[in-house]
Order: sequence, then C-alpha cells, then structure tokens
Amino acid sequence: MKVEQIYTKCLAEAAYYIESNGEAVIIDPLRESAPYISRAERDKAKIKYIFETHFHADFVSGHKDLAEKTGATIVYGPTTMQTGFDKLVAKDGQRFNIGNISLELLHTPGHTMESSCLLLRDEKEHMVGIFTGDTLFIGDVGRPDLAQKVIAELTEDKLARHLYTSLRTKIMSLPDELIVYPGHGKGSACGKNMSSETTDTLGNQKKTNYALRPDMTEDEFVGEVLHGLMPPPGYFPQNVLLNIHGYDNLDKVIERGTKAISPSEFEQLANKTNAVIIDTRSADKFREGFIPNSIFIGIDGSFANWVGTLIPDVQQPILLVSEEDRIEEVVTRLSRVGYDNTQGYLKGGFESWKESGKAVDSVDVITTMDLAKKEEPFIIDVRKASEYNSEHVMSAENAPLDYVNDSIKQMPNEQVCYVHCAGGYRSLIFISILRSRGFSNLIDVKGGFDAIKESGQFRVTDYLCPTTLL
Repeated sequence: MKVEQIYTKCLAEAAYYIESNGEAVIIDPLRESAPYISRAERDKAKIKYIFETHFHADFVSGHKDLAEKTGATIVYGPTTMQTGFDKLVAKDGQRFNIGNISLELLHTPGHTMESSCLLLRDEKEHMVGIFTGDTLFIGDVGRPDLAQKVIAELTEDKLARHLYTSLRTKIMSLPDELIVYPGHGKGSACGKNMSSETTDTLGNQKKTNYALRPDMTEDEFVGEVLHGLMPPPGYFPQNVLLNIHGYDNLDKVIERGTKAISPSEFEQLANKTNAVIIDTRSADKFREGFIPNSIFIGIDGSFANWVGTLIPDVQQPILLVSEEDRIEEVVTRLSRVGYDNTQGYLKGGFESWKESGKAVDSVDVITTMDLAKKEEPFIIDVRKASEYNSEHVMSAENAPLDYVNDSIKQMPNEQVCYVHCAGGYRSLIFISILRSRGFSNLIDVKGGFDAIKESGQFRVTDYLCPTTLL
C-alpha cells in the first residue's frame, strides 16, 4: 500500500494518491490531471476512483478532466446536487476496495452538507488513517459558513451544529492512532486556526484541537467555531458552481491562455475586452517599469489566492505580462481557482512593450533608513487587520489589501503615502491597484515591516490601536 500527500503550498491544499496491488485512487485532485496520471503510470496502476470530499469552494477540482482521461469513477458523499458529469453518490458507511485495501465513506456534514471523510483500512483490515477533507484540519475544523453562499437556507448556525454532531459521532470515536490526512493546511481560507503541520494522529488532535474538546457543549462549539470568521473571497461561490456543473477542458484553457500577442495587438485587445492586465514578474522588475494600469500579482507569491481575492468575477478577461518560460504555469495556476478566461500574453514580455515605444510607468521605493529621516511620514500598513493589531508602527494606519476597495475610499489622493506590508509583495499589489485608479502619491517601503523592525528606527506597538482606515 502507498499513501502520498500531494501538497500545493500556494493553495495550502492537499490531494492524495493511494495505491494497492495495481489499483489507485485520487482524493481531491487539483485542476491539472497529468501529475496524477503520471504517478499512477510509474506504479503501473489504474486509477479506479476519484473521491471528492465535498464540492470545493477555494479551488476548481480536477475530477472532471481526470475521469474523462482515465475512466475512473467520481465519488461523492450523500448529496442531492445535480452535476454536469457522471458521478457515484455513495451511502454513509459504503466501502470501496482498492487492490488489497479499502476506503469507507463516512458522511460528516457541517462544512457542507455532502462533506465526507474516508477511513482507510490496510490489507489486514486495520484502520490506519482518515482523509478528512475540510471536516477536520490539524488544529482546526472546516468553517461552516461557506455552503450558505450557495444555498441560502443553510445558515452557518445550522451547519455548525451538523459539524458538531459529525465530529463527535463519526470521528472522535475512532482510534487515537489513526493518522489524520486533512484537505488543507495553514494559509487556507477554509479554516481560521490551521497548523503548518499537514498530518497528525487523531489522538493528538483530540488533545490539542480546540474544536474536539470532549466537554464542549454544542452551543459552546457553535460559538467558538463561528467566532472571528472573516468573509470568504468572492470567487468561492463561483468555484463551487464550477465544481458542480463542470468547466472547460484544461488543455483548451491553456491553449487559449498561452497565445503570444504582439504589443500593438495586446493594447488593442486590452481596450476591446476591458481585460485586467496581470504582471506576474518579480517585484523588483515591476517597480522598475510596467505597463500603465497593469496590476502586479507576482507568480512567486500567493498568486492564486490574491487573484481570487482581488478579481471578483472568474469570467473576467485577463491578459498576462510574464516571463515566457512560465506562461503555462501562470495560466494553470489561474485555472486552479476558476479563472479560465486568459486571452494570451505579451510576446517578448515587458521589454517588447518598451521597445515598441509605448508608455511605461514605475513605482518609487524608499529604504527604511531614508523613511526614518522624513518628518511625520504618512505610513500605510496593508497587512491583514490581525497582523496589524498584533504589531505595527505607532503612526501607521491600516488599509488591508484584502479589502482594497474599502481602503481606497479612505486614501488621501494628494499627500505622499509610504506603503508597506510584511516583506514587500502585498504593498506592491496595493500600489499597482491604486495607480491604475489614478493615485500617483504612493511610495513602496523596501523590505516592508520586517525591514522596519530590523532598522530600529520606528516605535512599534504590540497592542490593539484604533488607528485604522477601515
């Protein structure tokens, strides 16, 4: 028996490959099917089942394409959802044989109503692990407020109470030595308190996970699970619908998105389609020069999450400025969160745009030492409110990138603003968005809050301060 966790850090998502005696299953696959097919081919195994623990919100699953290419059966837990593809709706407790091992589907509604876990038994029928999807994470449980964005009558209170029952009747009664294989880790928006660890024993989770406290009442559970939940990114409900109804074949999406476009055609297409121009190059290259009105979202950061957070419509036309050898990677990562409408990329990159004589823009940057010499500088901290509340420059005002449209309403349009995040990635996204909307008074703080603290030139507070732009 082989069990492999296939972890994608930029989405904090865990898919799983399980193989026994020439048969394999994939649990919660990402959009691209080639890696799973290649993995099975190395074992000379046939992919028999594709298990989906639920209809995902934070990414578009690869179940549809993978089933079409392999003939595998797509399996969901109990659901009444009508899908745009063939599926097997399993019953609670139904067993599936894979070679010499088996998976038992445990219906665990709460995160969503169809949410299910998969209990793994080895060749000797011993329970060895449980694949918990978004029901149970390491250090947390799945947030119970997402399904209501698709089905209104499913209130977060109702879902939280379902989750309480599911955890206590289906999971907490299982042996402590079981290995917990969750669907996400730290950084995912599907929970609020996840660990950076991506596996653990169930026994340790019973001791350390706040939501599994044995003396917790149902009302206490509901209160704690719902406390502090931030609104989910706007693309989540759209991804759920794509996962239910289906989506374009990824090969076609990549073919369309990797079309090379000359500077003149690029400019014409941007104007014709009102496309968002996303520049995925490094922060340093973007600061030095970029196409006016383009938005920086670097491929080497939390790319897909920020695209999903900042571009509310997954159907939005997109044009890319990227290194040519990374175009397919960029289009693929966009497709993972449902952004399939990439129209192509700038042939020859930004250099070809400059050589064509077209207008360019740039971002001014300041070091922390030079910033310290300014008299009462107006500092904008674009980190999350929780980061700001934990520790921030005394004089800084908080304008979280997560809520950039609200932040913009409060921004001065004449006074020079010095913008920082933690290290320099989010601040440049923020500045690029505001520049596209007419703000030319923003200067990027090199190295962000990390450099500010290291310089020792600023008063930093570690208590909640009411100074905020929101």
